[in-house]
Formats: sequence, structure tokens, C-alpha cells
Amino acid sequence: MDGVRSVALGIWLRRGSRDESDGEGGLAHFIEHMVFKGTEKRSQAQIAQEMDAIGGQTDAFTTQEYAGFHVKVLDQHVPRGVDLLSDIVLSPRFDRDELERERRVIFEEIKTVEDNPEEFAHELFAQAFWPDHPLGRPILGQPETVARFDRDDLLRFFRRTYAPSNIIVAAAGNVDHEQLLSLVESRFARLETPPDGILATPPQPSMTVTLEDKDLEQAHIVLGTVAPSQTSSDRFVSYVLNAILGGSLSSRLFQVIREEHGLAYTVYSALSAFSDAGQFTVYAGSDPKKVPEVVDLVLHELRLIRDIPVQAEELRRAKDHLCGSILMGLESTDARMSQLARQELYFGRHIATEEAIQGIDSVTADDVLRLASSIFQRPLAMTVVGRLGRLEWIPESLVA
Repeated sequence: MDGVRSVALGIWLRRGSRDESDGEGGLAHFIEHMVFKGTEKRSQAQIAQEMDAIGGQTDAFTTQEYAGFHVKVLDQHVPRGVDLLSDIVLSPRFDRDELERERRVIFEEIKTVEDNPEEFAHELFAQAFWPDHPLGRPILGQPETVARFDRDDLLRFFRRTYAPSNIIVAAAGNVDHEQLLSLVESRFARLETPPDGILATPPQPSMTVTLEDKDLEQAHIVLGTVAPSQTSSDRFVSYVLNAILGGSLSSRLFQVIREEHGLAYTVYSALSAFSDAGQFTVYAGSDPKKVPEVVDLVLHELRLIRDIPVQAEELRRAKDHLCGSILMGLESTDARMSQLARQELYFGRHIATEEAIQGIDSVTADDVLRLASSIFQRPLAMTVVGRLGRLEWIPESLVA
């Protein structure tokens, strides 16, 4: 990207929380925290000071299927950025004193989820939707599992997963490919860890109604069902379907539930797509007494899109919204770098912007009807978080 002076650089790992065994819930996320707490060459303070000295920004995250460690630096600082980031990811010290301090930090992070009812409702929904499967477990882990981890646990998971076959290096910005390749080779060539042998098994969904009593003013509702996976040939259809239902301000759910009936401040639909499974959800926060009305309106909209073809104007608007979001996102070096890495993770190749736009543009009203008919024909799962005593009606099962 010749028009910028920065470079976004990321080291991505093909392993996340779904690759934890029973009893390891939260371990991948714990390691994400600990790599910044000191390496064989640098202390935690030195890492922070060196990053500040080059005016860089750093970030890290853990998802169900991958983890990412990023830096953003000016183009002349790429060598220092690569040196610092590779040291963090490849040579963490896992100091025992730092481990105990960071354990307390993660306990507080878990509490922030529990104090955010919207996020908490989605987490409970995932646990009930994919029970007894790692995709249903909280990425942060549970307090009881996080409390048990010791240095040996972190080292075991780290040595098992931080292997050459699992690592992707991606960069975008004012970067020279040959220079970056040379820098990466010099830092990563010593890795000889064999593949970790982890084999993922797809989850089996459970369509249940789950209630969680919590002292809140609102009831937080999540309804959902299965959706195409990240690599499905129907992924573009699912993007369009989501945009029409609840993915924008002009979407059906937003217009009906918020604008026409005034039943919710926040209402939307969302897709969570993984390598071998997907989840479509609808969220709304509303007065507990209005839960039946909100649920009825959601089900009504699902029936409409399942049974009646989308009109050409609405289909065009959804496509334009998606294409605009893609194109505007490409103006960011961070977004370009992340896109490169995710495409390599799931498809093993770079997908040109034109190919993605064409995929969205090729979706027809018949495609949307076919997918909606497939996923909304079955019972739905639902989770409600709030004061259960104020809920006037909760069905035992839901069918669109």
C-alpha cells in the first residue's frame, strides 16, 4: 500500500480455544496474555518501552480457531517490529510470579463479561447451543479452570501448538516483500516443532431454551440456529441473508422491532462462522414484559424471509451495504493484514477483492430463499438473561 507510511504486521496461530482438551478451557487465552510478560531477552517493561520508542501499537487476541499477535509501526521500523514481535511469540519466559499476577487480571476479565449482559447472553447461548464441545466453551475459560493452570500447563500447550505448520506471518502497508521474507526467515528458521496432531470434530447443535436469572432492568434475548461454515459455498448467501434480516440500519429486524414498535434500543442479527460449523443469531434487549412480543416479531420475520422471495430492491441494497463495507475496510492496513491472514487460514490462498465482490453480487433471491428455507425450517434455540420473575411467557421450544 504505497500511499501509507505504516506497516501492520501480524503473527497468526492456527490454534484457538477449540483446540483445548477437557480441563484446558482458557489456556490459549492465558498464553496470549503471558507472551507479553517477558521473554528470554526482554522484561515486560522492556517490551513496552521498546514499542513506545518506535511509536508502535501492539495488540493480541484469541478466538475459537486462531490467535493473533500484531504490531503497527512506521515503515522504517519494520526490522525492529519483526524482532520484537517474533521474540514475544517464540520465546516467552512464562515467569511464575507474572503468571500469578496475570491470573488475577484474567479473573477480572471474566467478570467484565458477566457484567455485560449482552455479551453474557451470547456466551450462555453458545454453551447451550454447542454443549460438550469446545466451540461452546468461553474463550476466557471458567474461573475454576483458570485457577488450576500452572507454568507446566502453559508450556505444554505452547510447545504443542506454536509450531511452523500452525504459524502464518502477514503484513500490509508500505512493506517490501523480500525484506520482510528475509527478516522472518532469520527469526523463524530455527523452529523444528512437528505438527501438533490436533484434529477438530464438528459440533452438534442443541435447540434448547435456556433461562438465566440476573438482576437486570432489561431482558436480553438471543435466538439462533445453524448457519453455513466459513468455507461453505453458501457463505456469500449467508452474508446477504444476514444483511437483510438484521445486519444494517435498514434491515428488517431493526426497522420492525426498533423503528416501528419501539421494543428495543439494540437489535441485530449476526453470523459466527467456523471451519466446519456456523451459527446464526438474533439479539434484542427489551423490557421483560415485552419478550413475547419481541420473540413473535422475530419469528414472523424469519417466516417471511423463509417463505417469500426477497424483492430486487432490498436484495440490491443488502449487496451494496456488504460491498461498501468490504471496500472501505481495505483502506486500513490492519484490516488488509487481517484479511490476508484469515484467507490463508481458511482457504490457503489470497482471495482478491474482486472475487469477494463477485461472490456477493452473484447471490440471487432464489439463493436467499433456499438458504432461509433450510436453516429456519427447524426449531430454534433461545437464551434469555434477566429477571425471570418478570418474564410473562417462555415457550419450551421455538419453531419459526
